[in-house]
Amino acid sequence: MSDAAPARLDQELGAQPPASFRELTNEQSAVLADALRREHDSRAAGLNEAAEEALKLVPALARGPVRRILFR
Repeated sequence: MSDAAPARLDQELGAQPPASFRELTNEQSAVLADALRREHDSRAAGLNEAAEEALKLVPALARGPVRRILFR
C-alpha cells in the first residue's frame, strides 16, 4: 500500500482526524476511507430519493420550477 491511504482518509473525514488514526496501517486507513465513501454515497442517494418523494407533494405544473429552485 502507498502513503495515499492516510491522505484519502483525511479527505473523506473532511477534517483533521484524531491522533489515534495515525496508528492505523495503510491498509486499515484504506478500508476506513472506503467505508466512509460508501456511507457518504448512501446518504446522498437517500437524500435525493427523499427530495424526489417530497416533490410529489408539489402540484405537477410547479414541480419543474420548484426542482430548479431547490437543486440549482
